[in-house]
Amino acid sequence: MISRRDFLSAGTALAGLLAASGTGLAQAVGAQALSQADLLKFGNAGTFTILHITDIHAQLVPLYFREPSINLGVGEARGVPPHLTDAAFLKYFGLKGGTRDAYSLTSEDFTQLAHTYGRMGGVDRIATLVKAIRAERGADKVLLLDGGDGLQGSWSSLKTQGEDMVKVFSALGTDAMVGHWEFTYGADRVTEIKEKAPFAFLAQNVRSAEWQEPVFDAAKTFEKGGAKVAVIGQAFPRTPISNPRWMIPDWEFGIREEDMQKQVDAARAGGADAVVVLSHNGFDVDRKMASRVSGIDVILTAHTHDAMPRAVEVGKTLLVATGSHGKFVSRLDLDVKDRKVTGYRFQLIPVFSDVIAPDPEMAKLVTDIRAPYAKDLSRELGRADSLLYRRGNFNGTFDDMICDAIMKERDAEIALSPGFRWGGTLLPGDPITFDAVANATAITYPACYRNTMTGKQLKDVLEDVADNIFNPDPYFQGGGDMVRVGGVGYAIDVSKGSGQRISDLTFLKTGKPLEADKAYTVAGWASIAQNVEGPPVWELVERYVTDTKSVKIAPNASVKVTGA
Repeated sequence: MISRRDFLSAGTALAGLLAASGTGLAQAVGAQALSQADLLKFGNAGTFTILHITDIHAQLVPLYFREPSINLGVGEARGVPPHLTDAAFLKYFGLKGGTRDAYSLTSEDFTQLAHTYGRMGGVDRIATLVKAIRAERGADKVLLLDGGDGLQGSWSSLKTQGEDMVKVFSALGTDAMVGHWEFTYGADRVTEIKEKAPFAFLAQNVRSAEWQEPVFDAAKTFEKGGAKVAVIGQAFPRTPISNPRWMIPDWEFGIREEDMQKQVDAARAGGADAVVVLSHNGFDVDRKMASRVSGIDVILTAHTHDAMPRAVEVGKTLLVATGSHGKFVSRLDLDVKDRKVTGYRFQLIPVFSDVIAPDPEMAKLVTDIRAPYAKDLSRELGRADSLLYRRGNFNGTFDDMICDAIMKERDAEIALSPGFRWGGTLLPGDPITFDAVANATAITYPACYRNTMTGKQLKDVLEDVADNIFNPDPYFQGGGDMVRVGGVGYAIDVSKGSGQRISDLTFLKTGKPLEADKAYTVAGWASIAQNVEGPPVWELVERYVTDTKSVKIAPNASVKVTGA
């Protein structure tokens, strides 16, 4: 096992996958000779192995997913991972453009590389990797952990209230998970999952509002490879702010840093050889927590969908970012001696669906899960005549399509669509199926409202969201992307303070400034208010795509960004 310092100087984990045989992964990738066996090569194993998956968003089958071209950091996070994209990302990690690394980790030449390298993810491929690593190491040395946002994001998950993914995680042999979007199924359903699932649902930071009693187990200790591994759960701390409070009215969240320190101290006092935090805070929040809470060996971070081919060290704590949508599985081997972690080796495994053989048992389970909805899911509504993607701080062409659909179908001047990060990418020429639409819209509060807002009210909304994303203190960030706006352009200076970032709002229909006192017809969806009236957003998008037939969305140039 190499040391932390030696590992960082050795180059990226991806480039080191084949180090044991003297062949670099970059060479194998450049020769397009990567195989399933190559992906699984690891070198010297540690005392035990942690496998991490996160933010799958109920994506059962392989998909395309374009990484963001804009991912801005502010304050101390400016210009450092994960806030690097494309060429800057590749340069930082020593990766080459035009390779599978570039395809899986950036948006560079995405359409061209997607045609070359194919789809990624698929839980049947993940199952193959997990089983292979367990067979190599022995199940008693492998810990499989899910970082949350696994039970939501598809039509089958919406219809079964996450039961489809409970079955998948059970079949994978998941040891523990945490939550965020899971809570939008409501307190009763989450409690049912917690009580019936064969894996632990952990959250040290959720309390009952009246008595401040823990709602979930805070931690669980596993014995792996002869080592005692304490896993502490951290649910998304801003759930009642970012999602409907009325769905979980009796639960309080928060970061609860002092309580986290108590949990770590208790784990150490209880004889833990290693302390792992299974977190859904978001990367920047976890980076700050790692600097303030002592005694954590590893934080498996999630929520912000970052994928990085190296673990990041903050003091003596490792941060691991595994991406989203099943595109990656992280493998982290820890060496333990004299009740402390003495070294590690890390590998971010890209789940190339054309390279990895599907596991037959999981493939059958996926088919069975999707069977009741197969006719609906496969229904072709239209065709993509341009790249339709979602991820990015400010714009996504799939979101622009949603905004266009809302304005047309609700006869509105302005549309608002939330900055959600989940949902696949469609290549030019791909069919736009109902499955693709549902993967970007399937939530439990989908009503598309229609009302009026003044120009000032709209500016206030944008300022509030901007402060949620670009507040220089990570503990005040929600970790989302900017709300998508149809019909309006604006300028944003991310370096400015609260209430002063947004300017030059323009009503695109006329090209004139948005008037502060004038009322405009606005439609949107995913309001966190209760009893919102309106049709579900997927119905509007379906009608729009069916009528339009061929959807072509140019990259949005109506948002001007400065201060980055």
